[in-house]
Amino acid sequence: MIKIIKKKNYEEMSAYAAEMIAAQILLKPCCVLGLATGSTPLGTYSKLIEKYQAGLLDFAKVRSVNLDEYCGLSPEHDQSYHYYMKENLFSHINIDPDNTHVPNGMAQDMKAEGERYDALIASLGGIDLQLLGIGNTGHIGFNEPDSNFPTATHRVRLAQKTIEANSRFFASVDDVPKYAVTMGMTSIMSARKILLLANGVSKAEIIKKSFFDSVTPQVPASILQLHPDVTVVVDEEAGSLLP
Repeated sequence: MIKIIKKKNYEEMSAYAAEMIAAQILLKPCCVLGLATGSTPLGTYSKLIEKYQAGLLDFAKVRSVNLDEYCGLSPEHDQSYHYYMKENLFSHINIDPDNTHVPNGMAQDMKAEGERYDALIASLGGIDLQLLGIGNTGHIGFNEPDSNFPTATHRVRLAQKTIEANSRFFASVDDVPKYAVTMGMTSIMSARKILLLANGVSKAEIIKKSFFDSVTPQVPASILQLHPDVTVVVDEEAGSLLP
């Protein structure tokens, strides 16, 4: 079931998302959170840090698994998602670093790394709440449009639109890695709850396609229509084309 919630702006969207994640932690202190990167969840992470600093949240028993990582970037690289998570969330809360997991973009054998990561998620008991953003191509994680829905964690060649969109974080578009390792649809769709965030007018068309058109691997996020518990939170701009 898809529940779509429209908020006035990015601030209100982020606050709502943080409340949902906080509720999950309060309900199950040892929960497994699936986490996302990019610009969209930054506000949500900021709100969660505020709650922790106010004594309202305890991350001591929380486990986390991230969706993806660039291939070829070490954890110390300032554009790696290891670094992103540390700078924007982990170093500001009391989560145990040993309980945080990000795919290894430096692995020599990406097939083996994918199998390791999927086994890790399974060993944690699966994901309780998966946070997602959505790319302009409809990608969730780095699962790009394709002829089929990829199931396992795998290496993927990034679409040119994705590379161009992410170039704002790098010195130039040529510096953006061309490949990433990403959680597949099986782990994402096995999450007990999914929370997808989208803001800005550039996301309006893909939000409409993902949740009001047919399910197709050409729009990867459309598979979420088949999940029993999805909450989509958008600001007014991202939700402007919705009925």
